[in-house]
Amino acid sequence: MKSIFPVMLSALLMFSIGCQSQSKKNEMLEEAKVAIAKSNAIYRSLFLKNDGSILTCYAEDACIMPPNSKTICGKEEMDKFFKHAYAAGVRGGRFIQTEIHSSGEGYITEVGRLEAQDGNDKVIDDGKYLVLWKKTKDGWKMYRDMFSSNH
Repeated sequence: MKSIFPVMLSALLMFSIGCQSQSKKNEMLEEAKVAIAKSNAIYRSLFLKNDGSILTCYAEDACIMPPNSKTICGKEEMDKFFKHAYAAGVRGGRFIQTEIHSSGEGYITEVGRLEAQDGNDKVIDDGKYLVLWKKTKDGWKMYRDMFSSNH
């Protein structure tokens, strides 16, 4: 009769590795939640400057994916997008996070609702967003930013 000890040892080892992986994933998720909250909090003030500083919230290889438009990649094109939004009267907004998920090593997905506001904090549009965040050498940055209006 074969010993069951090697099978039990293998199962225990696999369980232990799985628990460590889950623990590491949970740590990454908690770290990202704090960084995302900070980034979202300063997003409006950077947008109001209208000087391109909002791009510091984005990874070097980030893209914006607006509705009814082509994907916008590269700092120069992204800066034009934000300047256009500013010229159209958008002066800020609110992000209401509804979900956050680990998306594999070094990536977090944030889902939520958004409100675009004018200079008097009046809501001029509302919608939803999905952001894929990427862990970079400079911390958590937006990697893919997709949003659409509810109207």
